[in-house]
Amino acid sequence: MALGEARLVLIKKKDLAYIEAKSKESGITLVPVKIYDKKGLIKLEIGLARGKKKYDKRETIKKRDIERETRRKLK
Repeated sequence: MALGEARLVLIKKKDLAYIEAKSKESGITLVPVKIYDKKGLIKLEIGLARGKKKYDKRETIKKRDIERETRRKLK
């Protein structure tokens, strides 16, 4: 096998069709979860992820600001 040559994904057609349909849906992304080497092959574990909603982002920012303020006050 030469460099740059790709191998097929070793999953069932039904599963591949499901992943493909979900990844084309708006707001859903295919994310590599784990990458490892086994017997000269690179294996990849993937997951489907959905982005945060606007209210979740605001909540995260608020928590981060509160943590920052408490760290400043403790110094």
